[in-house]
Amino acid sequence: MNGLRALCLSLLVLPLGVVAQTLRLVADPWPPFNDQALPNNGVASDLVSSALGRAGYATTYAQVPWERAVRGLKRSNYDVLINAWYADERASYGYFSAPFLLNRIHFLRRKGSAIEFQQLADLYPRRIAVVRGYAYSAEFDRDPLLRKVAVGSFVSAARMLHAKRVELALEDEFVARYHLARELSGISDELEFLPQPLSENGLHILIRRSHPNHQEIAKAFNQAIDAMRADGSYTAILKRHGL
Repeated sequence: MNGLRALCLSLLVLPLGVVAQTLRLVADPWPPFNDQALPNNGVASDLVSSALGRAGYATTYAQVPWERAVRGLKRSNYDVLINAWYADERASYGYFSAPFLLNRIHFLRRKGSAIEFQQLADLYPRRIAVVRGYAYSAEFDRDPLLRKVAVGSFVSAARMLHAKRVELALEDEFVARYHLARELSGISDELEFLPQPLSENGLHILIRRSHPNHQEIAKAFNQAIDAMRADGSYTAILKRHGL
């Protein structure tokens, strides 16, 4: 009887009556959004764990390369991928929340370059460094005429751009500025953003569809994010991370 009482006291109940559980979060290193070296594992991790905690879920956090994170979600090694842009292929194995952040994706070029971007056809002659496994925009991702060079990270892409091995690189503006101010500071003055963004992408959590409560988790997360925006705690987290 004492054991049963202790078990009951240890359980939290979600607003919808779902027994609280521990969700295994996973993300690839993508500062300032996700990184174990940053406070609370980065701003996206902080927002997600805070919202899920508010919804009654305990969480753990793992950080692995993007392709391993996706593979782990498909194999049920993890429950929630923190930093996902929408793509139809991902929706086949994961259930998307509403967006909780916005990413503006920009091309970078070498200073002095004459490259301009108004439409994708402008870029057909150019070699473009992209991070392997990332989705950028539906139109960009499926265009077979673009000359994409897959790399492991934006840092690699920027260094290839600087070394003239590619002519453009792609990244979220906040992420690019974060790295340009740190490990890429030696070449940052030689690179610049093209003014027009390729896309603006909502950042979602992606819950494995094999989880029996994937829809309930997304609904509870969305409600918690809305409540955090209303009471100021969402803005406080952004400010804590310098955004």
